[in-house]
Amino acid sequence: MRCFLVGAALLLAACQTPAPRPAETNPVDVHSFARPDRVRVRHLTLDVALDFDQRQVRGTATLALERIDQAAPLRLDTMDLHIAAVRGDDGEPREHRLGTRDPQLGMPLEIDLRPGDRNVTIEYRTHPGAAALQWLDADQTDARQGPFLYTQGQAILTRSWIPLQDSPGVRITYDARVAAPEGLAVVMAAGERSRDSDGTHRFRMTRPIPAYLLALACGTLASRDISPRCAVWAEPSIVEKAAAELSDMDDMLAACERLFGPYRWDRYDVLVLPPAFPFGGMENPTLTFATPTILAGDKSLVALIAHELAHSWSGNLVTNATWRDFWLNEGFTVYLEHRIMEEIYGRERAEMEILLGLQGLEKELAELPAADQVLHVDLEGRNPDDGMTSVPYDKGAAFLRLLEERFGRERFDAFLSAWFDEHAFESVTTGHFLVYLQENLLAHDPAAAAGIDVDRWVRRPGLPSAAPRPRSPRLEAVEASVQRWRDGGDQADLAALGAGDWTTHEWLRFLATLPADIHADELARLDARFALTKSGNSEILAAWLERATIAGYAPAAPALEEFLLRVGRRKFLKPLYEALVKSPPQAGVDGLTRARATYARARPRYHAVARRTLDDLLGVEEEGS
Repeated sequence: MRCFLVGAALLLAACQTPAPRPAETNPVDVHSFARPDRVRVRHLTLDVALDFDQRQVRGTATLALERIDQAAPLRLDTMDLHIAAVRGDDGEPREHRLGTRDPQLGMPLEIDLRPGDRNVTIEYRTHPGAAALQWLDADQTDARQGPFLYTQGQAILTRSWIPLQDSPGVRITYDARVAAPEGLAVVMAAGERSRDSDGTHRFRMTRPIPAYLLALACGTLASRDISPRCAVWAEPSIVEKAAAELSDMDDMLAACERLFGPYRWDRYDVLVLPPAFPFGGMENPTLTFATPTILAGDKSLVALIAHELAHSWSGNLVTNATWRDFWLNEGFTVYLEHRIMEEIYGRERAEMEILLGLQGLEKELAELPAADQVLHVDLEGRNPDDGMTSVPYDKGAAFLRLLEERFGRERFDAFLSAWFDEHAFESVTTGHFLVYLQENLLAHDPAAAAGIDVDRWVRRPGLPSAAPRPRSPRLEAVEASVQRWRDGGDQADLAALGAGDWTTHEWLRFLATLPADIHADELARLDARFALTKSGNSEILAAWLERATIAGYAPAAPALEEFLLRVGRRKFLKPLYEALVKSPPQAGVDGLTRARATYARARPRYHAVARRTLDDLLGVEEEGS
């Protein structure tokens, strides 16, 4: 512990930030078999073909190596890959072994190296059920014009389609050559993109990234430029709608540059995927993957784009070194997201979104075990997806807002900009950040630092009472409207809600404020007045369907079924299936039975990330388990 005797206040501030434990600054990634401290992969050359008939990626991965320990073998992460051959620099075979399969981590691949080896080439093919790859038939796309493939690598799924060191602490550059069926476009998260005369697609990323950010998509695609450095990609049937909805992308990019320094990735494009995508967005560098559920028609859901763009600083530029440090990616990004939204759409909107985030966090904290309520969460022996709760996102962002509040926006912005500059293209731990925070912010102003219990924020459960909580007169007015309506209870009171000009955020607050025991008859009156079951806004519709399902409001059941069969976004699926399980029996059939029946139909359309969550929720065994 570093306590400097320069006054009692400074002593207190320094001692409130304990020195990081050795394991925090020199971490072992418990979710990787790799030993990058002995042999580290520095560059990947990928040469693969996409086989939609067999649902396989096959080809070669050539890995350029840094050999720290000349006697050590190369250890890689794989998951259900078929390894056909491994060769060294001389083209000769190298001895290699696949280890025992771990149900979460896959299998280690160990390769014996000769003294002169600086590269190895691995010939391989993927399993048809590879967890990172979602192969979609034409009828699972919007236009139904052809099949579609996309990858999702976070957290540890890239190893299921490329053999490499699949740890966020290992950063690589890469180049790729991808052959695809005629008529299908291929895009990758890369700074340089081209196409050969034979139709083969080529890509190159010259800035080092962790393996989970390697991303590829293939399908019938079109693009529309937003600016010289921003474009939207999507199926031709929705590309115009997507471009109109995301027309503020370049303004967002410029805003974040003004706040936190230069954008270092050249281009920023967004690919709007088919609805099966399990996340709202994925921050693959130069090419964010996004769900079509953000296309509300009024830009009310574009905070997701601000979030994924912000990852170009927090997450992609400065990356969590292990998955227990995930809050360094997401808490910082949520904070930046809100700052971008304030710059583009005003403080009122940003504060409504902050409050809705805190609302969701507090709801989840009431259900999470204490061990999962800490920022520096222990995930050893667990899937890193278990740490992807609201805690790293919204609790992490609240901690940063507290620092901004105490030190002032100007000083805190300078601190964050320096953090990004000094750690650009590095992977860092919580321990690294706490040392930097103490030395570059807290120690410089003991009075501002007084009372900030960093250990309470980072290593203890719950949301500290010091968390800043902005006021929103508009959301407070919504709560008052709900109370008036509940006190009155007749049809005339619905007009008094004043909902005609409500934003998405106000509707979400309204639906969250409805009492848990609301009767289906009351929901029917709301639906008759506001047509909530027919809402084209996915956030409003999902929140409405959750409340309607729990209350047993039968007219919403067909919309729920259609939504669950069409949308693969895990954020929506989990609460909706939970609501279905809790719902009252219908025609003598309980909610769990109906949930499992719907899931049996929808499951083949969901990505492996969503299936894992829902399999656990509904007690469904994965095929082959």
